[in-house]
Amino acid sequence: MEIIPAIDLLDGACVRLHQGDYDQVTRFSDDPVAQALSWQRQGAKRLHLVDLDGAKRGEPVNDAAVRAIANALDIPVQLGGGVRSIERAEDLLKCGLERVILGTVAIEQPEMVQVLAERHPGAVVVGIDANQGMVATRGWLEQSDVLATDLARRFSDSGITAIITTDIATDGTLAGPNLEALRDMAQASSVPVIASGGIGCMADLLSLLPLEDQGVSGVIVGRALYDGRIDLAEAIAAIGDDRLQDITCGSTDLA
Repeated sequence: MEIIPAIDLLDGACVRLHQGDYDQVTRFSDDPVAQALSWQRQGAKRLHLVDLDGAKRGEPVNDAAVRAIANALDIPVQLGGGVRSIERAEDLLKCGLERVILGTVAIEQPEMVQVLAERHPGAVVVGIDANQGMVATRGWLEQSDVLATDLARRFSDSGITAIITTDIATDGTLAGPNLEALRDMAQASSVPVIASGGIGCMADLLSLLPLEDQGVSGVIVGRALYDGRIDLAEAIAAIGDDRLQDITCGSTDLA
């Protein structure tokens, strides 16, 4: 299973939000390029970027940092947050990003997702952020009446390369992933599902392994890496090793 470290950008800095709340911000680094290079050195095969300002305002805010990261890294970079037009998506792909993540427009302009997926095979991911099973949009500030599983089914045959599903209730909490919601999403989707939200320790990563056969192909990890609860290199090396199945969140060996 692919482990993808996350960098969330707010005002040019690396931060994490608690359950998507812009009033609960933890600032981890003022140098996102250095942080990105650190994840690459530790063995990351892909980097996940979120433009939190873009998600909230619907316009690019952190492009200088995004471009600097894309130029500095040798590994693929994907970005979500405020990508709400074909022009914006294609500009990001031209600047060196491998994938763009479409969230709000997946509900508001589903035809745009289809067009981009046809123009750029392998480069379009749909982000489905859910609160109690219902899709949230516009930086999680607005709640829709669309079931996350229904949206996943809607894009199963659209040509997208993956779905990133974030459980808002667990995001940034380190309390563990919502396995039931993940299972439902994987069963609803015919494309690979990438899990996001709640990962707090190695045992949480291992708990995802039974879902691999159902289509969960990767997991995005944020706060647990920054807090030192998970060592990225160790996690990448051990994620498929059954001998670690008995690791608990209280273990000090992985700090």
